[in-house]
Amino acid sequence: MAPTRVLLADDHILFREGLSGIIASQPDMQVIGEADDGLEAIVKAQQLKPDLILMDIQMPGCDGLEATRTIKKELPETII
Repeated sequence: MAPTRVLLADDHILFREGLSGIIASQPDMQVIGEADDGLEAIVKAQQLKPDLILMDIQMPGCDGLEATRTIKKELPETII
């Protein structure tokens, strides 16, 4: 079975790094990308087509709620 492909979206780099380390230790999960705001999360989701996105709600510019709505329209199978 292929690992779950994860995109991390959070404006705090230390949080993303910590979460990435935890996910990397799981044999059935793989971090395929990171985003530091909602707009970057939208672009990376379109490019990478992750299975799962861990999305912060409060980010500068395009927040996580707006990004989630946009991504779900284009990639309804992606879990956020």
